[in-house]
Amino acid sequence: MLWRRNLFAPLAALALALTASAGAGTAAAATDTTVVAAAPAASAADDFGAPGPYATAVEVGAITTLYYPRDIADSDRRHPVIVWGNGTGGVPLVYRDLMLHWASQGFVVAAANTPMSNLGISMRAGIDMLTGRNADPGSVFFDRVDLENIGASGHSQGGAAAIVVGSDPRIDTVLPIQPGPLANINAVRVPALLLAGQKDSIVFPALVKAFYNAADHIPALYGEVRGADHFTVVGDPGPFAAPTTAWFRAHLMGDRTAGAQFFGPGCGICTDTATWSDVRRNSLALNVPAATP
Repeated sequence: MLWRRNLFAPLAALALALTASAGAGTAAAATDTTVVAAAPAASAADDFGAPGPYATAVEVGAITTLYYPRDIADSDRRHPVIVWGNGTGGVPLVYRDLMLHWASQGFVVAAANTPMSNLGISMRAGIDMLTGRNADPGSVFFDRVDLENIGASGHSQGGAAAIVVGSDPRIDTVLPIQPGPLANINAVRVPALLLAGQKDSIVFPALVKAFYNAADHIPALYGEVRGADHFTVVGDPGPFAAPTTAWFRAHLMGDRTAGAQFFGPGCGICTDTATWSDVRRNSLALNVPAATP
């Protein structure tokens, strides 16, 4: 399809550029390595775009790349999971800044290494792998992964994959970013935040709105990021960092402050016209109280 052909070349070029600048430690997708990032400063409770309180680590495997709190083995809590799907031709390295941001906020991110993620097979494999690691006494993840709270996200083709994976009973929420058209949101039974870019000329906002309009059976929100094109989220995720973090904190961590960004009469994103060119909430979303997303 045309959208796939248009997307492959720039994403592949960006992946090569990021690989060259990142060094061999994070680029080797066929071997298990661990790369530790510097400890971020703690963020304010309602500044979801700021780095979280956790230092982060990366483990690159053959099928899945993990981004997670570095000291998870010594953590006093279990950490929710986000499974991720790449855009066409992309690899997790392309979205590294967003994945590390989520990890700094306390999430374990299982990013599928495949550049063709639409079927969601590798994303589900990430859940399976973490289930095994969580049960393994010899793993740093032993009993530290919150498998009762799992979200699915992805960009472009990976956004469509997040919708596909949203039919999996283990998934608690979906957050597709500029999702491609090859998915059926009617099979999703969990809350959805569908993000579009105002100036996206590859996945037009109308295509994302079509998913939103079809999602009348679940609490669904549509957010159109002002001025964003199809590649705003890659590299530095910019305006996508804060709302995606808040959504997952609300649904996977029970963060009430985060929930107020989307639900209730004080809906934060609804009045933030500097970030959003269009925000819509369906009737089921309107009935969700801010304190209990």
